[in-house]
Amino acid sequence: MVIQTGFNWLIEQQLLLSILFCGFILLERFGLKALGSRFVYKLAWLLPAALVIANLPNAIKPLQNSNISHYLITPNQPFTHEMGISWALMYVLITAWLLIASFITHTRFVKSLQLTELTQFEGTLATSVKTYTSQYVATPMVVGILNSKLVLPSNYNTQFDKATLALILEHENVHIKRKDNLTNALILLPTILLWFNPLAWFCYASMRRLQELTCDERVLSNKTTQQHILYSKALINCAANAPTGLMAYSHYGDKKTMLQRLTNIKHSGERSKFAKGGLLLVAASMLSGLAIAKQPEAMTKEDHISPTIRIEPAYPIQAAQQGISGSVVLKYDIAANGKTKNISVIQSKPKDVFDKSAKEALAKWKYKASDSGFEDVLVQLDFAINSEVAPTDLIERIKVSH
Repeated sequence: MVIQTGFNWLIEQQLLLSILFCGFILLERFGLKALGSRFVYKLAWLLPAALVIANLPNAIKPLQNSNISHYLITPNQPFTHEMGISWALMYVLITAWLLIASFITHTRFVKSLQLTELTQFEGTLATSVKTYTSQYVATPMVVGILNSKLVLPSNYNTQFDKATLALILEHENVHIKRKDNLTNALILLPTILLWFNPLAWFCYASMRRLQELTCDERVLSNKTTQQHILYSKALINCAANAPTGLMAYSHYGDKKTMLQRLTNIKHSGERSKFAKGGLLLVAASMLSGLAIAKQPEAMTKEDHISPTIRIEPAYPIQAAQQGISGSVVLKYDIAANGKTKNISVIQSKPKDVFDKSAKEALAKWKYKASDSGFEDVLVQLDFAINSEVAPTDLIERIKVSH
């Protein structure tokens, strides 16, 4: 089933994603002074890049007869090596609920602002974006995912002087030019898909903080000390009632984020080129390692053929009643989507006793999807009344006990 296959793939990626999330969060927390917020913010591209490289399709030849893996099935051991469909359905339901809740939250938030368009506005923006005021906000923000709108507090004239307002508008203009709200929405989507991994939420928060820090750096890159002071005061003034939550909209952040931004402004300056170069070298080594790890020469056959669902054959009633044991060797192909096909019996003992049961069960097996599938895969099913069956190293051996 598509849902179950997708859920299993997502679970398989958690170790890699958790390592990447931890690395990014640590860089955001402790590496800004040496690296700078803009450099760390760009490193976020390593997350999807590493995930794509780790899941590149393998250009492999069809597998011929050789050992695959060994399975021993007894009445006390489940045959299916897969998380139940109930877990996948639960994941889909929770994910859908979070997506719907986020959409409703954003929609209600925008409606609650009760925006009033400013027909005459003394400030200037480099882009043609409509400006609105709202009595329900205490901090400037940009709303709208595709069509950006600048929203100012109704008392912006008394809250900010002209010099401070000019700096704030420049900050918001950076968000608008970069389409940060769209970026936030695109980041929020995979975060919700990974709702069960707390590191994903911490990483999302780090991305949002870095986004604000990079805006600050761009605004203050060529400003005077006095303008730095004015900008810092504006941040403090906006921090008191800033919105929080799953908002994809750009705003001035919460108090903790504001403190980090003020600290970053204080320590702004030339960053360590040595630290940047070293980190890029580590990142390149990591990506190269992931790419090399995907090469067929570095992988075992078990890595290529990955079972997801295996159905235990039914033990023929007549054979069980007569105490007959035996084996069936089957040859089959695995399609790119993981389904089995072209199933044939190449050897069975006793002849024709277990053939039908073995073929019916094998037709329901599923494997992990691959680039081109596999041909001429062999499996041996052992039907035994008792558990004493000698293993073999030639082909896959699965014991079916009555």
